[in-house]
Amino acid sequence: MNQNHRDPKTALPPITEQEFSRFQKLIYSAAGIHLAPHKRALLEARLSKHIRELGLDSFDAYYQHVVTADPGDELVRMLDRVSTNETCFFREPRQFEFLEQQIFDEWRENAAAGLKPKRLRLWSAGCSSGEEAYSIAMLLLDHFPRHNSWDVKILATDLSTRALDKAEDAVWPIAKAREIPEKYLKRYMLRGTGSQNGMMKAGAEIRSLIHFERLNLNDQRYPVAGRFDAIFCRNVLIYFDTPSRTRVIDRLIDRLTPSGYLLVGHAESLSGMTDRAQHVMPTIYRVSPGEPRVLATGDTEL
Repeated sequence: MNQNHRDPKTALPPITEQEFSRFQKLIYSAAGIHLAPHKRALLEARLSKHIRELGLDSFDAYYQHVVTADPGDELVRMLDRVSTNETCFFREPRQFEFLEQQIFDEWRENAAAGLKPKRLRLWSAGCSSGEEAYSIAMLLLDHFPRHNSWDVKILATDLSTRALDKAEDAVWPIAKAREIPEKYLKRYMLRGTGSQNGMMKAGAEIRSLIHFERLNLNDQRYPVAGRFDAIFCRNVLIYFDTPSRTRVIDRLIDRLTPSGYLLVGHAESLSGMTDRAQHVMPTIYRVSPGEPRVLATGDTEL
C-alpha cells in the first residue's frame, strides 16, 4: 500500500500546529474565512472522515491532495465541509417586521407614483440550506402577488455546494414547520406522505421565485444579475476578518439599487467599515445618496 494511503477505518494522527496553519492560509486565500486558533479541533473533526474515505493517512497528505487537484474540485469539497450552515425560517423576525411595516410600503408607493417599475429583485447571499430564501419568497408573494402585475425574483447563493443541493431540494423535517407563521405554512408548504412522511416541502409557487447559484463572496467580482432592491447577508460576515469583511461589504453595496437595503446578522455591524450605507436600524442599512457605483459591463438582468 502507498505510504500516503491507509484503511479508511483507521484513525488519523491529530492535526499538527503547522498543518493547521497551512489550512488556515489556504481557506483564507480561497474563501476569506478566518479560522481562529481555537477552531483547530473543529477543522480536524470536519475533515477527518473525508480524509479517511479518500484513503489518505494525514492532514498533510490531504493538503497536498487539495492544492494539486484539478481543476480545484477538491478545494470546493473541502470548503463545503468547513462552512457552517446553520439557519432557520424567518430568522431575525424584527427584520421581517421592518420589511412588512416600512420597506414594502415604500416600494408600493414608489411603484404607484411611477418612480420604479413593479419589479423586485432580492439576493440571499449565504443562503445555506434555503430557509432564508424561502422565507423571503413567502413574504414577497403575500405582499406583491403576481395577479397585481408584480415581477418578483430572488437570487440565493452560497459557498457550499452541499448546502445549495439541500436548498434546491426544498425538503425539511416537519419539525421545522414551527418556525413558519401559520398563514404561510398552509399556503406555501406541503406535508410529506408515504416515504416522505415526517417531512415537508416548499410548494411550486415559492420555488419558482428562487434561482440558486454557487458564489464565493471572497471573489473579486460577483457574476450575478443586475442590481438588487435588498440584499440579505446575515451571519456570514462574522466568519471574515476585518479586511475581508470590508471588501465584501463594498462589493455588496455595488450590487444594490440607489435606494437599496443591506440586511446583516444580529451580531454584525457596518460601523467603521463604510460610509456608503446609512444606518436605518440595528442590522439594516440603506445605500447612501450618490451610491452605488457603475456595474462592470457584461452583467445580465435576473
